[in-house]
Amino acid sequence: MKYVVTTSYHPTKEMVELAKKLAKEYNVRYINRRHLSEKLKKKEIDFYYVVDKDLMLSIKWGNNEFFFHQGIAKIRMENVNHGEKDYLIESIKPSMDSIVYDATCGLASEALLLAYFSKKVIATEGSVHVYRIVKWGLERYTSNVEWINEAKNKIELIHANYKEYIRKINDNFFESVYCDPMFENPIYQSNSINPLRNFAVYENLNIDDIEEMIRIAKKRVVIKTNIKDSLYKNIKFLFDEEYLSKKSGVVYGVIKKK
Repeated sequence: MKYVVTTSYHPTKEMVELAKKLAKEYNVRYINRRHLSEKLKKKEIDFYYVVDKDLMLSIKWGNNEFFFHQGIAKIRMENVNHGEKDYLIESIKPSMDSIVYDATCGLASEALLLAYFSKKVIATEGSVHVYRIVKWGLERYTSNVEWINEAKNKIELIHANYKEYIRKINDNFFESVYCDPMFENPIYQSNSINPLRNFAVYENLNIDDIEEMIRIAKKRVVIKTNIKDSLYKNIKFLFDEEYLSKKSGVVYGVIKKK
């Protein structure tokens, strides 16, 4: 896919300098925002990175925008604080002395929740574009919700394919391992995830991968899937416990380390 880096309208000198720096880092062109529409009309680019007035970074294409936000993590924590159970937390059971591995970071919504209840979260993201936006947000976004500011500082995000990464890790390195591959049957009502779909990595999780995850986990591996997906049908025999949302069909399957 072809892309460039630009700024929002009426940029400051600082915005332009940052956009040019990122363009050089990404090895693509910087385009003045005033000239962007011409490139789009000629279909010379598929999407573009934007540096805004707050020096935050996003990706835009058509009427769509992909940016880092606290979104669903904030809502889920509010539910927890009101006494509701969150299946992610219930299934992984993080503790303040545990290091958790999130194999598929995505927007980091679940990594934020895990980080708040853990000592640290190490997360991998295979898509370079998702990685850039989320890494930028984790490092520079300041929330009006204090727990998010605390949690994001406990996340180490790595640009890597989880299939390759897990095979380089020592036995029992993480307390728990979490994997949330893209669903075969997407839940399109999930507005927070929809913009990510264009840039996500779609790879099948297989038994060999799960065995590697079990190897590097001390206590448990949790796989999130959709009950309608073939993945669930193929691996459900491995699960010692299941946390199922009857409303959405989302399953958190727990494999306990023997």
